[in-house]
Parts: sequence; structure tokens; C-alpha cells
Amino acid sequence: MREDGIDGIPRRAVVVGAGVVGLSTAWFLQEHGVEVTVLDKQDVAAGSSWGNAGYLSPGFSIPLPEPGVLKYGLRTLFSPDAPLHVPASPDPGLWSFLTRFAAHCTPWAWKRSMTSFVPMNNECLDAFDALTAGGVEAKTESAPITAAFENPAQVAELRHEFDQIRQCGQQVATTELSVSEAGVPQLSDRISAVLRVDGQRYVDPGEFTRALARSFVARGGTLRTGFTVREMVRTSGQVIVKSDAGDRVSAEVVVLATGAWISKLAKPLGVRTPVRAGRGYSFTVPTDEPVPGPIYLPAARVACTPYQGALRVAGTMEFRPVDAPLDRGRIEAIVRSARPLLKGVRWEERHDEWVGGRPVTPDGLALIGATKQPGTYVAGGHGMWGLTLGPLTGRLLAEQITTGKRPALLRPFDPLR
Repeated sequence: MREDGIDGIPRRAVVVGAGVVGLSTAWFLQEHGVEVTVLDKQDVAAGSSWGNAGYLSPGFSIPLPEPGVLKYGLRTLFSPDAPLHVPASPDPGLWSFLTRFAAHCTPWAWKRSMTSFVPMNNECLDAFDALTAGGVEAKTESAPITAAFENPAQVAELRHEFDQIRQCGQQVATTELSVSEAGVPQLSDRISAVLRVDGQRYVDPGEFTRALARSFVARGGTLRTGFTVREMVRTSGQVIVKSDAGDRVSAEVVVLATGAWISKLAKPLGVRTPVRAGRGYSFTVPTDEPVPGPIYLPAARVACTPYQGALRVAGTMEFRPVDAPLDRGRIEAIVRSARPLLKGVRWEERHDEWVGGRPVTPDGLALIGATKQPGTYVAGGHGMWGLTLGPLTGRLLAEQITTGKRPALLRPFDPLR
């Protein structure tokens, strides 16, 4: 039961996590008249909301467990250079997670999950537009994603993936081009085929998240950093959030949006689906010519984006503990795989090397909604699509919290499934 204010709407809420998912939830709660405090153990955009590729790409937003991933993963599981990497580890929790992940890598399971993604993908860009129209001063750039291939036969694999997406009800506009028609000066002579994916966007993810935070504060929100949550206790219609340092914040509603760290706090609340860190790496490199738009190298699993006058390069999926240090060998592996396919890129001048934990669930579906503890919700587990789906997640969850009714789009993402 909620402790309600006027018209049944909670008066106050606490959101734990100052990434794009948490801040979007806080911003849309403000739209319903809720007073919101956002807490974070570090700072705004301190994790994956800063270091990701910046794609706003509903055309690529699909469940991670799929048959191709399983076949590829079994071949390259322990290879340190492979885009999908699992270091040899005695961690039984990791192997239990990977076993469950593999069980969902079937055509039937993927199609069922993809059907849940489709309505989210169809609406996700509208949520970005709502934020920017409402005062979030950050641009989203409309541009196709250019998928580039060394071997023309590889185009068929991505074309098949888009056909599968269309069969689930999502329209994706693609065009096969020659390299000269693509108009991307960074494509090297090794590239022989291009597939352009229209209707996509990109953004500077860190700046967008910081702009979202500025808008949230300007609208009366409270932002507290350096607040590490230890536990949450329900009492007298309130949820008390306690920090490691002994600080307390209370509200009628609490939302956990802590990314790859979410399971530690969510498990005692009845959320049994585990979330593991699928760590991604990125860095920035200067280019000899301006980059006209995002470039995707499917064979290398590398995503490249125009970023602050240079090129952000992102890739890999590494199942290590979320707080493990950056492995420079993974950066070098990305460089080795991408260097032959791109030209005019000054790889030796790279900077902003980064690693971050993307929150992955074994079934590929995010956790969005109410937990067993009254007044406590979770929003996380989006895998690689936390930026693309984050604002829509916040919009829908704010609707659920303030109306008491779960939107139909969120039913497949029930945290208690």
C-alpha cells in the first residue's frame, strides 16, 4: 500500500542511481508533481552512462541471448582477444548465470523476448524528445548507422537479423550501398560492403546525462553524491534509505537504478533474476577528417561514434566483477580488430580509456517495476541498451508509481518474474 499525497500520488520519492535510467525516472516523476531526491555513491554519469557508444538505436536494441551469441561464445569463450570474453574463474555464481543465459539462446526464446522489445523500441525516441522539449539542454543527432563489412557475405548475417526483427513487428529501414555511396571517409580499402540503417540517432552520453541532471535540479530536485546505500527499511508508510556512513533519507517511494550493482540491494526485495556486469570498453581517438555519423563493425563487434570532434570507439563484452580494474589488453584487442577496417584514425593518440559494467540479465529482459517490499521499485538490467531505453523506462515507471497501474509495455519486464 502506498502512502499517498493528493490524488493518490506519492509526495516524495528517492531514486538511487544518477545514471540515465535513474535520472530519467526522477525527471518524469517530477512531471507528476513528486518531490524527488537522487542519490549516487559516486557522481552523475559515473558509470556506463558516460562511457558507452552513445547510440540511440532502436534498430539494434534486441535481447542479448540469441543463437548467434551462443555459437560465437562457445568458439571464443576464453580467448583474450575475442569481443565476448569470460576469464577463467572459479566463481560459481558466474557459471550459474552463464548457464541460464545459454538456456535462453534459442530461436524461440529470442523471438519471445524480441516481441517484448518491439513496443519499447517503437516509443523510445519519443521519450528523448519529451526530455529535450521539457528543458534538458542536450542535442540528439539524427543519423543512420553505417554497418561496414570486409566480406560481402557477412552482410547476409545482419540482414537476417533485421528480417527477424521485422517478423516480430518492428520496422527497420536498411539500404545496401557501395563503399563510395556510404560517404564515410573513415572506411578503409578493406571494406567491401555497407548496410545503412536509417532512423537512428546518437548523442554524447555523458553530456546528455549531465544535462538531464541539471534540468532535474533546476526543477527543484535534490541531488546527493557520495551516498553509498547500505539497506532500505520499510516502516510506517515510508522507506528509509540508510547509507554506509549512517545517513538516512526517507520517502514514500524508492527506486533502485544502480546498473550492474542492482542485485545486491534488489535480492532482499524478492528480485531473484540476477544481474551481472557485462563490461564494455571505450576510448577516444582523433581522426584526420570529420566523422559523419556512427559506424558499426559487426565482425569485430565494435561501435564507433562522432564524439567531441573525434571518434569514440567502444566494444567487447567481458564477464568480470564490475569493480575489477581496466584490462589494457582488451583495449589493444579492440584496436587490433578495428585498425584494418578504418583509415585516418590516429590510434596511438587515444585517450579517455574506460571500462564500465553494463547490467546483463540471463533472459535479456530488463527489471522494471515493483518489488515485494511496498513502495520500492527497480529499474535496471538493460544490458547494452540502457541509454536507448533509459528515458522511456523512466517515463513508464513514473507512470506506474504515480497511478498504481503497470503500463502494458512493462509487463514482460516484471522484476519478480
